[in-house]
Amino acid sequence: MLKDAHDPTPRECGECPIRHRAVCARCDAQELEQLDQIKYYRSFEAGRTLIWAGDRMDFVGSVVSGIAMLTQTLEDGRTQMVGLLLPSDFVGRPGREKAAYNVVAVSDVVMCCFRKHPFENMMEKTPHIGQRLLEMTLDELDAAREWMLLLGRKTAREKIASFLAILGRRNAVLNMSKAAGQVVFDLPLTREAMADYLGLTLETVSRQISALKRDQVIHLEGKRHVTVPDFDRLLEEAGDDSDGGMLA
Repeated sequence: MLKDAHDPTPRECGECPIRHRAVCARCDAQELEQLDQIKYYRSFEAGRTLIWAGDRMDFVGSVVSGIAMLTQTLEDGRTQMVGLLLPSDFVGRPGREKAAYNVVAVSDVVMCCFRKHPFENMMEKTPHIGQRLLEMTLDELDAAREWMLLLGRKTAREKIASFLAILGRRNAVLNMSKAAGQVVFDLPLTREAMADYLGLTLETVSRQISALKRDQVIHLEGKRHVTVPDFDRLLEEAGDDSDGGMLA
C-alpha cells in the first residue's frame, strides 16, 4: 500500500542517505536539477509488492531505505527468492519494458523513482549516469557469481557467516565507514526468509546462528540486532579473506 505524503522521506538530494552510492552519485548540480524534474518518492509497507513480474514498468529508481526481495514464481506456483535489494540498489532496467521479477517489500521501503522514458533520455545525454549504472551492474554481476559459489560449495555455517559479512560490508559502505574490527547492524530478514534465500532449512539456520553465538563470532540482541566483535574472524568463518574473496 502506498503511504501518504507526510512520510519523512528526503526531498533534497543533499539530504539523501544513499547519495554517495546511488545511480546519481557522480552527477553535478545541473544534472541533479534535471533529475529532480523527473523524480518522485514512493513508500511501501512491509509485505506489499512493489512490482509484479511481467508488468509494464513506467519507472526506475533506487531503494532509499528498507529492504526488498526479488522473487520468481514457477508455473506450478513455487516461489524462489533470487535476490535482495538493499539501500542504494537500483530497481528496473532501462530499455526493458516489462519487469523480470516480483519485487516485494521485506520491511517498510522508500524508493526514489524516476519516470522511465525521461530517465532513459537523460542516460543518453549524461555520461555520469550511464557510467555509474554500468559500475553498479558490474558489481551486481560479481555479487551474483559469488552467490553461485556460496549456494553451490559452502557449508551451512559458511553460508550464514557469508550472509552476515555481506550485510556488515553494505552497512559500513552506506555509513561511509570500513567493515573492520567491531561491526554492528540489523538483520533485514526473518530466519524463515534467510533459510529460503540461502537454500537451507529453518532449523539449520537457527542452529548455525546459535553456534556462531556460542563461539562468540557474533552477539545478538533480540532476533535482529547483530554485533560482530571481530569482522576478520567472521570472514574466516565465511571462508573469505579481507577483500571478500575465497581464502586460498
